[in-house]
Amino acid sequence: MSELVRPTHANLADRVPPHAFFMVSALFHYLGPSFAVLLFTHVGVLGVAWLRIASAAAIFAAWRRPWRVVVDGDRGSRRLVVALGITLALMNSAFYLAIDRMPLATVAAIEFVAAIVVALVGVRSFRNVVALIIAVAGVFLLIGFHWSGDRLGVLLAIANAALFGVYIVIGHAISRAGGASGIDRLGAAMLVAGIAVMPFGVAEVVPVLSRPELILAGIGVGVSSSVIPYVCDQLAMARLPRATFALMLTLLPATAAVVGAVVLAQVPTPAEIAGILLVATGVGVHKPAQ
Repeated sequence: MSELVRPTHANLADRVPPHAFFMVSALFHYLGPSFAVLLFTHVGVLGVAWLRIASAAAIFAAWRRPWRVVVDGDRGSRRLVVALGITLALMNSAFYLAIDRMPLATVAAIEFVAAIVVALVGVRSFRNVVALIIAVAGVFLLIGFHWSGDRLGVLLAIANAALFGVYIVIGHAISRAGGASGIDRLGAAMLVAGIAVMPFGVAEVVPVLSRPELILAGIGVGVSSSVIPYVCDQLAMARLPRATFALMLTLLPATAAVVGAVVLAQVPTPAEIAGILLVATGVGVHKPAQ
């Protein structure tokens, strides 16, 4: 059976509200990266990124045998899988390089301007233009505190935001494409991402192979960052309009701020909090598709 879940599991997934899957994703979306930041002192940034992707790819391979999607799918399905894989590779790398240089909550707030743009495309209205202006103002407020000190960090955060927008679009296309399930395609894309990042990440992992606790920690980052939230994203995307899903993503900057403060002791300044709140407010103003 090529579908993601057996019938009993599918029925269970259908009974759970899609918003519940989103809340689980929201919890783990930045919990995993916060643990990754703690690993940066022992493993290179791209090494941690590769451990995240490779461990997730291994789990998907054992669980779903996702290569069947590539073998059995049509050309369009294969293109989507490869596009998502390359996007995941670039996005995760840019994100980790950014949070190595800037606070987690700041990178998260910049990231979600892309979600607002996707939501704006979903429903074109004056109200949504206002929402975008408010959110962009919040991001400029945040960037103002970091541009003079770390321009590369800001550019990496902006690149990550653009790639995040691409992830939302391709992720929705994969979840709605029919045939094999969205999570099977996600697993195949993760294999592509692991191969793409391997040349840059393996060299940074080799020196710590003698420390299994660090490898296990990297695998834990992969499970909490790329398995749990991405699976929940697919289950939510399959039942929510793209604009609605993008709107809900605006809760994540607040999640990032809380996780950054609790796990990393990255307490934002009042001005940075104002910028984060502007981003969340902007997307809250947005009117999603009915």
